[in-house]
Amino acid sequence: MSLMRWEPFREVEALKREMNRLFDTLAPTTYPNGERISLSHVPAAEMTETADAVHLKVEVPGLEAKDIDIEVTAESVSISGERKSETKTQEEGMTRTEFRYGKFRRVIALPTRIENTKVMADYKNGILHLTLPKAEAQKQKVVKVNIG
Repeated sequence: MSLMRWEPFREVEALKREMNRLFDTLAPTTYPNGERISLSHVPAAEMTETADAVHLKVEVPGLEAKDIDIEVTAESVSISGERKSETKTQEEGMTRTEFRYGKFRRVIALPTRIENTKVMADYKNGILHLTLPKAEAQKQKVVKVNIG
């Protein structure tokens, strides 16, 4: 029987590599075409559900409606866009910015199937409002059942 030296830092490095691989699988940092994604630049969303529709509000300030791309399937909504930085030339002084620029994409799973051909969108004051009507089969229907 041979003795092996225990190297705890090697095990920590192996664990770190495995965790990074797991996070890359769950939240990839690149699009399929190889373009980088900034995970910190994901717009906030708020979802409510009524008997007839799912209502989704998404924060996308600083954009024009033409700069927002919305794709809807029966099960999810994908919102993407790009906030372009303004080019300024300044002779002297310092510039500090905390604005986020670049591309973003958010895919939101829906709690129920919707009629994706009847979606209505409104964009006002940096808030995107989507009304996603539920599919007919998904609406809660009450049916009276006769006995015998």
